[in-house]
Amino acid sequence: MSKYVAKKPDKNGHVDFTIEENETWEILFDRQLQVIQNRACDEFISGLKTLNMHSDRIPQCGEISEVLQAQTGWSVVPVNAIIPLEEFFSLLAHKQFPAATFIRLREDLDFLQEPDIFHEFFGHCPMLTHQAYADFVQWYGENALRTDKKTQSLLGRLFWFTIEFGLLNTSAGLRIYGGGILSSFQETIYALESPVPKRLEFNLPTVLQTPYHYDQIQKIYYTINNMAELFHLKEKQIMTLVEKIRGGSENDDFVIC
Repeated sequence: MSKYVAKKPDKNGHVDFTIEENETWEILFDRQLQVIQNRACDEFISGLKTLNMHSDRIPQCGEISEVLQAQTGWSVVPVNAIIPLEEFFSLLAHKQFPAATFIRLREDLDFLQEPDIFHEFFGHCPMLTHQAYADFVQWYGENALRTDKKTQSLLGRLFWFTIEFGLLNTSAGLRIYGGGILSSFQETIYALESPVPKRLEFNLPTVLQTPYHYDQIQKIYYTINNMAELFHLKEKQIMTLVEKIRGGSENDDFVIC
């Protein structure tokens, strides 16, 4: 059970955040803006500029949606702190990214086991301005929606090691595109600079058979070479491969983030 309760938007879709909540956003935004420099991929930096978010207040869903609609046809919708998997997949399939309308407490500033509005807006929405990324996320939602829970678990690993914790090879070196990393001060540094984790070339069968732990910093990251590679994953008969390997896999490691 979540200790957080999402705020209800008013009839105009506006969420009334407190002074303290806006100050928490400012702390998170300002320090993350500094740490992503020369660590986030160019597509993320470009998307962040396009969204034009500021540190002085938490943006409203309508503001973010207006920009995303113009760029890739996406929007963000307010949701409760925890939503069923079917609702999550359905939203993605309809080009709607869920954003829980709460922000973490100061005691959770550095680590939160569930996605808050900073994670969604700062971590994910900049990349949703990029068409190949946005199309992949929609494809993912459409396919996950019509599968059973065991298959969803395997697909959860694909989501985890790309959309949440993916790395990108660039001419300037490794860069980050995963929202789970880019919304975390500690992991943004750790993912590129720590000698501890393995950084492996993306291999679809391997990724689908790699379990993960949502409640600890990552031990493995997978790298792709460009955003087009992510887009073309759609063409690799993922669902056929999932069916081949699902027999020996766990079905309890998918967490919405």
